[in-house]
Amino acid sequence: MNIKQNFPHRVRELENVWIPLADGTRLAARIWLPDNAESNPVPAILEYLPYRKRDGTAIRDELTHPYFAGHGYASVRVDMRGNGESDGLMVDEYAPQEQADALEVITWIAAQPWCDGTLGMMGISWGGFNGLQVAALRPSPLKAIITLCSTDDRYADDIHYKGGNMLLENLGWAATMLSFSAAPPDPLLVGERWRDLWRSRLENMPLLAEKWLDHQYRDDYWKHGSINENYADIDAAVYMISGWGDSYVNTIPRMMEHLNCPKKALLGPWMHKYPHFALPEPAIGFLQEALRWWDYWLKDIDTGIMSEPACTFYLQDGLPPAPKYAERPGQWVHTDRWPAAQCDIDTRTLYLTEQGLGEKGELYRDQRIASPLTAGSLQGEYIPLWFGADFPPDQRRDDGLSLTFDSAPYDAGLDLLGQPSVNVTLTSSQACGQFHARLCDVAPSGESALITYATLNLNLRDDLGALSPPVPGEPMTITLAMDLIGYRLPKGHRLRLALSSASFPLVWSPQKRADLTLLAGTPTLSLPVSTAPYVDTPFESPESATPCAIKTHRAGEPRRTISEDVGSGEVTVTVEDDMGNIEFLDHGLEVEQFAREVYTSHPFDATRTRAEIEWVYRATRRQGEGRFAVSVISRYQLNCDESTFYLTAQQRAFEDETLVSDNAWQRDIPRTAI
Repeated sequence: MNIKQNFPHRVRELENVWIPLADGTRLAARIWLPDNAESNPVPAILEYLPYRKRDGTAIRDELTHPYFAGHGYASVRVDMRGNGESDGLMVDEYAPQEQADALEVITWIAAQPWCDGTLGMMGISWGGFNGLQVAALRPSPLKAIITLCSTDDRYADDIHYKGGNMLLENLGWAATMLSFSAAPPDPLLVGERWRDLWRSRLENMPLLAEKWLDHQYRDDYWKHGSINENYADIDAAVYMISGWGDSYVNTIPRMMEHLNCPKKALLGPWMHKYPHFALPEPAIGFLQEALRWWDYWLKDIDTGIMSEPACTFYLQDGLPPAPKYAERPGQWVHTDRWPAAQCDIDTRTLYLTEQGLGEKGELYRDQRIASPLTAGSLQGEYIPLWFGADFPPDQRRDDGLSLTFDSAPYDAGLDLLGQPSVNVTLTSSQACGQFHARLCDVAPSGESALITYATLNLNLRDDLGALSPPVPGEPMTITLAMDLIGYRLPKGHRLRLALSSASFPLVWSPQKRADLTLLAGTPTLSLPVSTAPYVDTPFESPESATPCAIKTHRAGEPRRTISEDVGSGEVTVTVEDDMGNIEFLDHGLEVEQFAREVYTSHPFDATRTRAEIEWVYRATRRQGEGRFAVSVISRYQLNCDESTFYLTAQQRAFEDETLVSDNAWQRDIPRTAI
């Protein structure tokens, strides 16, 4: 990455600014300004998050926000209520209070002497969500947003549920936020009141997993904050960005189809990170691209960005399967709109037959899909996030636990862009069940690389908001769209469709092991084949501002391991999210964080599915003003029987060696849909 130090404007940083709200709460902001902004007001760019500007996002903030300020913008990073140095308490993600606070923040920014009254919002993940949600409220200063790795539908495409099945990430993220939200404010910024703020947070810590488990299908809880309830609410310009290594890709085609505002879309090879420092490569000059967007919408400069094709996609080359990629070679393509079927995408239908996937034929005999509940251990992380072994390795072991159909080799290769879909008729052996479909790239050597996948809770097969359990033995016709993908199948490789009745630990096991039967007939796989011409790389090389000054006391070592108890057949997947120990040299704060997630499943007994997660957070300033030392240990456990989830959690917080908070929760939650 090219580090920029000389900008058109000198940059001045306001390390901590209090934004007053109507109820007396103060939110903490870090602001970067062009040095003459008070005499020559500029547009503002807001990023609004719960992740602590002091340490949580400080490294990426310093790469990004000074860059915008150096190019003539006020760049404002705000911690939400109850996080970082901000007052108050956070009760949930995307709560109405969060959005109401954002409107007050926008009003405050627009009224500052250094702001010309216009704003943009930018954010990834949580910040991408609330950018959309706030845009739907139409605050008059907000003219444009850049939303990365976000969704228009909180139930269908977030970290809680997928296809109506409960993601294990639902518990994983609840445990993450239990730890993140327990971090104290910095005494250097808030003074001695830091203890009172911290203890108030600890004493009022929300049990997020309980709330998310209480809503097992798409009800009003999930509809709040889902902009697909009324796309017309948004009139600000929207630039939506994600990567094939991320879990939020499906929102982009929906928003491109249904938003009525000015819009653009970009999908690259990346994981859940900003594209100027993301893996796999190629990273892009995201900040330059963002400036073209902001200049157009906030400064009325015709940068040409809205004259270019609306959608830019990266078709990544098929590679041997690996749990981590430094680079994904490929080709960029443009489409003028989405859906692109009329101009750049052809739909090709393959039939599931006894001989495999063919361009004609039918299935003459019923076929069993009888996966053990341990199938799916090679799926990889739902959201590759911590630069570990997060991507799916060779799929042959899981393929062997599935019903598979292989195509003939594609001698000329095949370009895919869109959402493959399967159309099948099934029966279930129980009044419950799951249906999973994976599309794989099979090399001549036999290696099987995951291209894309889909999952479906058969209890919610017709409507994610309406419970309709299967009747054992009764046929169900299902059309299931897989995740959006851009992929170049290499010459001589085959496609494999793998169908299974379990996928653990991607999703929680059904109430009972439920084997499926694929009924004879003409089941099909529809493939979106790209005919779009390749284009040269349409972006500049990555740039950033000067990186944060840090000292690494211990490097992070994320790991993912799979073990099997041969006697019982239980399979355990252990994920260690280790972020190491780093010190911020500008202010002396030293932070250490690591987590251990353990997920276990039994091949036949669904009541033996269980999960246990532990997070450790330590923050220390070893000398000088603002010296302190705190640690927080947070744990979640979840197990079940056929009718009930059993959720427990604990959190213990220490100042130095003194216990200051000891919380424990135990909840029994009925299984209504999962």
